[in-house]
Amino acid sequence: MVELNDVEMKEADTATTTSNTTATSKDANTLTLDDIKEQIRTIEKAVNSKEPRYILRVLRALASTRKRLSEDIIRRLISFYYGSNPSEKEILLGFAHSASQSMDVDMEKPSTPTPAGEKHTTSRPQTSRTRAAALPEVDLYIHLLVLLYLIDRNSLKSALDCAKRLMDKTSVLNRRTLDLLAAKCYFYYARIFELNNMLDTIRPFLHSRLRTATLRSDFEGTAVLINLLLRNYLHYNLYSQAQKLVLKSVFPDHASNNEWARYLYYLGRIRAMQLEYTKAHQHLLTAIRKAPQQTAIGFRQNAHKFLITVELLLGDIPDKAAFENPQLKRSLDPYYQLTLAVRAGDLSRFKEVLEVFSERFQQEKTWSLIIRLRHNVIKAGIKMISLSYAKISFSDVAQKLQLDSPEDAEYIVAKAIRDGVIEATINHDQGYVQSREIVDVYTTREPMSAFHQRIEFCLKVHNEAVKAMRYPPKKYNEDLETAQERREREQEELEYAKEMADDEDDF
Repeated sequence: MVELNDVEMKEADTATTTSNTTATSKDANTLTLDDIKEQIRTIEKAVNSKEPRYILRVLRALASTRKRLSEDIIRRLISFYYGSNPSEKEILLGFAHSASQSMDVDMEKPSTPTPAGEKHTTSRPQTSRTRAAALPEVDLYIHLLVLLYLIDRNSLKSALDCAKRLMDKTSVLNRRTLDLLAAKCYFYYARIFELNNMLDTIRPFLHSRLRTATLRSDFEGTAVLINLLLRNYLHYNLYSQAQKLVLKSVFPDHASNNEWARYLYYLGRIRAMQLEYTKAHQHLLTAIRKAPQQTAIGFRQNAHKFLITVELLLGDIPDKAAFENPQLKRSLDPYYQLTLAVRAGDLSRFKEVLEVFSERFQQEKTWSLIIRLRHNVIKAGIKMISLSYAKISFSDVAQKLQLDSPEDAEYIVAKAIRDGVIEATINHDQGYVQSREIVDVYTTREPMSAFHQRIEFCLKVHNEAVKAMRYPPKKYNEDLETAQERREREQEELEYAKEMADDEDDF
């Protein structure tokens, strides 16, 4: 009897736990659905007041909303807003892979008792729902949520059809309140084609939308489309076409920081491939500073990989703090090994790193830049030899640097002297190189160039901060007096001055 009672108690506890979990899940879904409805009301407010900043507020919350989406939420959302549009409702429910029909009418039964622990949500009138769904902004936002749900569930085929339908709706509309939403739709449209390995097929469409967005002065759409085209070209290593796009297009100054970070990242990659390492370093560094510091970990990892490679190509050694960042440490480990090899000037260690991580470098598209580092490794080795030996023969240099012959060593040393890597003289007859005494660095132009770079950076940050300042409309002139008030004030001051002069004469 005791064992039987124990079994019954365990079954009862299990049933209670299951019911509590189900109630919690329902409550979370209801809260998420309420949040989405509130966001839709914010979109309606933006349309009525013609204020795009309300839509921007909704799009900022899109990342957190995306994490909480589920099939139940999507089905209830579609049923709530598309009750009077059966065809659209059926298509969207088909995209969401509806599992049962019993939940379609959950939001339309006000007489159904509310389960314990749930708040009773106030249902909007049917006319209000129809009016909200009739707005193109609300329609695109719901379609975008469905597309994000399909992408997260890895339903790529259905997501592709949903993205095409979304673009068909976006392309025929011309409303300024749609600009921010359309830009977000362009991004995920290109993303789903990239996941399906069909990125090259949408290039003409992106060009046509870029022309339209430029003519309509759609700053956010123009910025997103330029970045999508650059990503498209770089995905297929079409650097010359990407350079032509950069030269023939103007990136809008009013674009968001995220789009600026992407644009500078792509521009840095293009400049690095064209041997313009100084500009590439500047673009990549600015992109990392403009990117979100707490999120966008993947973007910062990729940007740091190219930044470290460009710094090595410039002859600099990256800061060790970048490799010790917990969010970047694991992904940057091959580049840390590469940095150690370049810093030591060890050619054998450099070849070993290339052999071990060659596939990873090729996958991350840094291989074509890394193979250029062999000359930098040799220059670092020559610099170490110059600091260690006052005089050394070319045969010993060739042996230490693992070169083929002393003639190759003499050529490389001569080039290093010409480039200013070392201060030395070559004795060709006796076959050795003699190092000069170390010159005080403060007698050279190096400190001045370093200060120039820092001052230039500070001035650039100041100019960008001034451009980014926003003033509330009609607030700056509230305290300013009008012309009439100024004339009256001047007249009063003149009369007061005359009175003071009369008083002095009487005295």
